[in-house]
Amino acid sequence: MANPIRIVLAKVGLDGHDRGVKVVARALRDAGMHVIYAGLWQTPEAVVRTVADEDADWLGLSLLSGAHMTLVPRVLELLRAAKLEHVGVLVGGIIPEADAAKLLDLGVARIFGPGTSLDGIIDFVQQRREATNA
Repeated sequence: MANPIRIVLAKVGLDGHDRGVKVVARALRDAGMHVIYAGLWQTPEAVVRTVADEDADWLGLSLLSGAHMTLVPRVLELLRAAKLEHVGVLVGGIIPEADAAKLLDLGVARIFGPGTSLDGIIDFVQQRREATNA
């Protein structure tokens, strides 16, 4: 890839379980993407600042704490305020179906739950890029 897809991955809130997001980060990197892992215990403000600073194409949020209906809408609001609406937002973690539908309505591009294949995540991001570059 001449210009690799740039994706920021972050753990927002007080969730300290990061094995999954690190596995995803490595898979995306191995697929040729430029991955910036912001780390644990990030605030929505810090994540959006990182997205802007890194000129990211995508933001992947990993949440297992149950705070997704508070944190994800806040991140989306801050992205809009920073004029970063073009950045795609992915959410990974344990998200109940009813909440998933609400998050998708708010603008999340895709939600990846437990058991999602790494190839599925990679394919989704790559296909979205191909669709926007066509």
